[in-house]
Amino acid sequence: MAAQHRWIKPSYSSNGGACVEVATDLTAHGTVPVRDSKDPHGPTLTFELTAWKAFIAGVRSGDFTT
Repeated sequence: MAAQHRWIKPSYSSNGGACVEVATDLTAHGTVPVRDSKDPHGPTLTFELTAWKAFIAGVRSGDFTT
C-alpha cells in the first residue's frame, strides 16, 4: 500500500523527524492513509475523511496541547 500513494509530510516537520506522512490521493474516495515518516514500509492507519478533517480543525484551533 505504501508505494502506491503520493505521501507528503506536514509543513511543520522540522521537529527532529518525529512526524507522520499523509497520502492525499485517496481523499476523493473518503479516506486518508497516515504513516510514520521514519518507517515508510511499515503499517498505515486509515481514517475517514470527515474524521481527519475534524482532527485537523482541532489541531488548528488549539484543542490539543503538548
